[in-house]
Amino acid sequence: MNGYRYLLLGVAVAFFGGCTLAPKYTRPEPPVPAAWPAGAAYDNAQASPGAPTAAELAWREFFTDERLRQVIETALKNNRDLRVAALNVVRARAVYGVARADLLPTVEAKGRGGRQGVPADFSRSGNHETISEYNVNLGISEWEIDFFGRIRSLKDKALEEYLATEQARHGAQILLVSGVANAYLAFAADRETLKLAQSTLDSQKAAYGLIRRRYDVGLSTELDLRQAQTRVEAARVDAALYSRLVAQDENALDLLVGSKVPPELLPDTLTLVSPSREISPGMSSEVLLLRPDILQAENLLKAANANIGAARATLFPRISLTAAFGTASSELSGLFKSGSESWNFFPQIVVPIFDARAWSALDAVKVEQEIAVAQYEKAIQTAFREVADALAVRGTVEGQLSAQQSLVDAVSETYRLSNARYTKGIDSFLGVLDAQRSLYAAQQGLIAVRLTRFANQVRLYAVLGGGDQAVPQ
Repeated sequence: MNGYRYLLLGVAVAFFGGCTLAPKYTRPEPPVPAAWPAGAAYDNAQASPGAPTAAELAWREFFTDERLRQVIETALKNNRDLRVAALNVVRARAVYGVARADLLPTVEAKGRGGRQGVPADFSRSGNHETISEYNVNLGISEWEIDFFGRIRSLKDKALEEYLATEQARHGAQILLVSGVANAYLAFAADRETLKLAQSTLDSQKAAYGLIRRRYDVGLSTELDLRQAQTRVEAARVDAALYSRLVAQDENALDLLVGSKVPPELLPDTLTLVSPSREISPGMSSEVLLLRPDILQAENLLKAANANIGAARATLFPRISLTAAFGTASSELSGLFKSGSESWNFFPQIVVPIFDARAWSALDAVKVEQEIAVAQYEKAIQTAFREVADALAVRGTVEGQLSAQQSLVDAVSETYRLSNARYTKGIDSFLGVLDAQRSLYAAQQGLIAVRLTRFANQVRLYAVLGGGDQAVPQ
């Protein structure tokens, strides 16, 4: 029974006498202003009263276009990058389980039996002997008692790395949701521009045919004819360009989704895509501290902090325990008879006297902790800049959109008047060409501004940490 007492004493010492040498963790102060930027570009950036924040709005509620929601749903199930991120979480969880298990002893049951022939010269009796030995033991081997928290610190480090991996998965989902939405919008905008280019090409062909007939009867000059031809060829170039861009946009969307997107889910034009819901950025930049990438950086900072404790613990004595309790007999049948009990108890202590590597390792992990602090602060600064940029776009894009629409209306009227004056013989065809070019450029600009507005809504939602809700199974 003494063996049991020693085992219980070792366990009690391990669990109640342990400590940790890791420094107390204190979250660094965010190196950014508490309030969002103010100024002319941000005057119209605030949402309407009562608008939800990004964290309060699931992505299925934020995106109102049903076809886009179906595409995102498919991407969350099929995307390989997100699948790898999820598997990384499983792996990190297993690594944490290994580190946590090091705190507990490994209990093993061992059975052994054997016979040995001893020559007469080596036997006590002076005669040849056959010795039999059988034993069964239950015990632990080389179990480190974590007096100074080395194993606890390594366990805490593994836990924070696991949590960082989980946050990386959340970040990957946000990136995927916003990436699919942006690719979907880019496809819609390029397809709308392609239709505009094709419509312009048809108009230019019709104008060229009209001038050709006028030229044949002597009512138009050769210069007018060649100028009309250049506009036809320029329109053909744009039609070919946007045909290629639409095909590439579809390929990019298929890659993000992880499968071929059905044609019925693809948008015909950007105009037909339902706009996303309005969200509020909140009054304080503290919302950034809940972003997955910043939480990931903080978890890695905590892991580096715990690693200092493990490095410090290597400078202190290390105590390990080997103990077993069992039964032994010279006969197999006598293993479990009275008086056959056996036990052993071997504590061991290793005291470091001089190990320059341990001090250098401690210096290295301290520097790693300082690097983790800098990376955490940089993540906050980057997040603040991303939100500020999105708010600047939000505060100015409506005015830009209104001005661009007015430009299209004005240039459209200019084109109508120029064409009428040319038809009546008042002006040359050069005025019509200038008006056509201006109108085409203004219409392309209007599509681009509308895309900027739509994409910035998605951008703001993502940089505020929205889009992390799990997909239903």
